[in-house]
Amino acid sequence: MALQDLTPQLRTRLSRMERAVGWFVFLATALLLFGFGYYIYHTAERKGWLKIKAPFHIYVKTSQGLNVGDPVYLMGFAVGSITSVEPQKPYETNNVEVKFEIVEPYFRYLWTGGSIAKVNAADFLGKRQLEVTRATNGYALVVTQPVFVKTIDELKQLVTEEPGQWQLSQDVSDQHSNVVFHAYDTLTVSNLEVIAALKVDSLYAYNNQEKDKHRIVASWDGRVHRYKIFKPGDDSAWLRAVETPPVGDQLQAMILQVQQALPNVLALTNRIAAVLDNTADATSNLNVTVVETRPLLTNFAVLSAQLREPGSLGVWMLGTNGAQQTQSVVANVDTNLLLLSLTLDHLADITGNLNVQVQANTNMLGVVSKTVGDADDFVQGLKRHWLFRSAFKKENKGDTNAPSSDLVSPRRR
Repeated sequence: MALQDLTPQLRTRLSRMERAVGWFVFLATALLLFGFGYYIYHTAERKGWLKIKAPFHIYVKTSQGLNVGDPVYLMGFAVGSITSVEPQKPYETNNVEVKFEIVEPYFRYLWTGGSIAKVNAADFLGKRQLEVTRATNGYALVVTQPVFVKTIDELKQLVTEEPGQWQLSQDVSDQHSNVVFHAYDTLTVSNLEVIAALKVDSLYAYNNQEKDKHRIVASWDGRVHRYKIFKPGDDSAWLRAVETPPVGDQLQAMILQVQQALPNVLALTNRIAAVLDNTADATSNLNVTVVETRPLLTNFAVLSAQLREPGSLGVWMLGTNGAQQTQSVVANVDTNLLLLSLTLDHLADITGNLNVQVQANTNMLGVVSKTVGDADDFVQGLKRHWLFRSAFKKENKGDTNAPSSDLVSPRRR
């Protein structure tokens, strides 16, 4: 049915329906585009498409276990991915160049004071992973502040107009290669005059108020001690690589060591077998010796049984008669000792009685002493008496106890 054949009411309703369908299609298309755009934005944010990526490169001995797209780790976090694994030219000293990118803000953990790239084994099937290490001193490996090359006069003017904003992007050394000013040192007019005295015409410097939020603009070059300005999409920062041999190579080296040590192990087992054989021989000889030693042990047991009897040692050493004689001598000695003991007891009793008498008669010693003195006087008187003088003849002229020659009898007097 042609549209002209419809009544005006139907044509009005149809036009309204067409407009409603058109709005529905428009809104559905808008919602679809919005959802697709949100998905793309979320994916870009999740994968770091909207973040600054710092390009780096390292040199390794072999590309085994490293593939494009593999993640790069920092402190256990996946912070980037490998973008290229290419062999070097035949005349190059390095074997393989591996390029990778690290997203913001993780590349700000990499400094010249100790950041390296480690290539470690990831599993036992030859897979390897790339890991970068964090550093806290030195210079940042990559920067986002634009680096400029300015003459000394230009920098003096800029420092005068914008004090405190301009800093060095290089080390400044004197004629003896001693560093006078370091990178990041703030430039002043006096510093620039000192640098000018070192016959330096231009400097690498940056304005700390300007930042390029879209890309890396320079990387530190340790060979010239300054930041090298990047060419967009062409340059990358270099990192020193520490490469661990793949697990397959380590297993191969281990197997080689085992093969080299195997002859020594076999020789050792042969020596152990010889030692065991000698031990068996020694054991058999020991059995024969034990059998031969049994009579000796029997005799020793008999002797020990005899020695355990009372007086057996003396009988064994002196014989039967000697033991009896020894017993007789011991008996006589005991008798004599008993008699001596009794004699000593009697002597002790006598001495004790004398002591008791002395203790009881305290004047006995005086009386005895007086008696001895009187006896001496009596004897001296007898010596002087004419009747008994001849009885006491002088035998020695030097005797002082002889009577005097002038003594005479009463009759002669």
